[in-house]
Amino acid sequence: MHFRRRAEQTMHMPATHRWTAAAVRALPDDGKRYELIGGELLVTPAPGSPHQEIVGELYFRLRQYLDRDRVAHVMMSPADIELEPGTIVQPDVFVLTGARRARAWTEVKELVLACEVLSPSTARYDRVTKRRFFARASVGEYWVLDPEAEVIERSVRGEPRIEVIVDQLAWTPAGSSSAFTLDVAEFFRATRAD
Repeated sequence: MHFRRRAEQTMHMPATHRWTAAAVRALPDDGKRYELIGGELLVTPAPGSPHQEIVGELYFRLRQYLDRDRVAHVMMSPADIELEPGTIVQPDVFVLTGARRARAWTEVKELVLACEVLSPSTARYDRVTKRRFFARASVGEYWVLDPEAEVIERSVRGEPRIEVIVDQLAWTPAGSSSAFTLDVAEFFRATRAD
């Protein structure tokens, strides 16, 4: 696979210090992504080009689909979403309920879909910590896109198993007249810089 490994690693701040959302929002705007779950601060470097190609392509395809029925609205990070008090998450791509756009991140209290593109530095956090958090926060679906394996790991609210999709992903948000479909192999081919 052509997804480059980055030397930077995700940094977890010491567990002896319990971070607050206010303290995280006061950090400098330095191009890093700051997220907070359970008092633990996660700092990740700015994503690389291959990661952003995948984010952009997924956003574009979801936007085309959602613009038809206007039942939900797709966005991408950076964003400071506080689904629970004292948390801050920044999913790579996410879908808000309804067609109305949020004027401020503080207005976002529910997500229909949250998506993360896996990178070596965030794999454990995306697959474990965020998956548990999004399930607890009642996010409808959580997708982890793995560019190395060219699969999408799908978690659905209320279902304990993780579905690993290698061929065709289908998703129908409430109120939509048809399903969003994604040919997984074709999608990852389209995002590679071959």
